[in-house]
Amino acid sequence: MTFWNQIRQRKAPGPIGKQVLYSFLVLLLGVALGTFSKFLDCTPSNESLRILDYLDVRNFLGRFAFWILMGLWIAISGGSPGRAAVNVFLFFLGMVASYYLYSKYVGGFFPRSYAMVWFGFTAVSPLLALPCWYAGGKGKASFVLSVLLLAALFQCCFVGWWFHVEPRSLLELLTFLCAVWVLRRPTLRESGILAGLGIILGVVFILTVPFHFG
Repeated sequence: MTFWNQIRQRKAPGPIGKQVLYSFLVLLLGVALGTFSKFLDCTPSNESLRILDYLDVRNFLGRFAFWILMGLWIAISGGSPGRAAVNVFLFFLGMVASYYLYSKYVGGFFPRSYAMVWFGFTAVSPLLALPCWYAGGKGKASFVLSVLLLAALFQCCFVGWWFHVEPRSLLELLTFLCAVWVLRRPTLRESGILAGLGIILGVVFILTVPFHFG
C-alpha cells in the first residue's frame, strides 16, 4: 500500500445536501463560540457564573489550545481534504468575525493588532486543516502526523522545565485528553503508544522551542 493510499483510507463524503448543512452548522458554531468568548471578556468576573470564573474560562478561550482542538476535530470530521479545509475555514471565519464584531459594536473597541493575528490564522486555516484530516487516516504516515499534532497541542496545554511539566489549567488538561481521543487508533495499545510519543515529543518542544502558542 502506498504512502498516500494509507492516509486516504477514510469514509467517502456523504450527500452534498448533508455536507452543506454540516458546513452551515460549523459556521454557526464558530459564531456562537466567538460571541460567547467575547461576551465573557466584556463581563466583569463578579457578574459571571461562579463556575466559569473558577475554571478561568475567560483566559482559557483567549489561548490557542481549545481552538486548535476544535479545528482538529472539524477537520477530521470532514469527508475529504477539501471539505475539511472549507469547514475549518468557515468555523474560524465565524468565530473571529463574531468576536471582533461584538468587540467593536458592543464592547466599543477594536484591538487591531491582535485581530490581525487571528485574521491571519483564519486565512491559513484551510492549509492547516489538511494535515489534520490526513492524521485521521490509517497507516504509518497518519500515525506520524498524529504524533506531531499531539506534541504541538501538548506544548500549548502544558508548561514546564527540566523534570517538571504541568497543565496550564484543568481545561487545558481536558483539551489534550480530548485530542488524544479524537486522534485515537483502532486499538488501545496503539492509542497508548500514540499518546506516549506525543507527550515525549511535546516535552521536547517545551524544553527546546523558544516560543509557544498557549
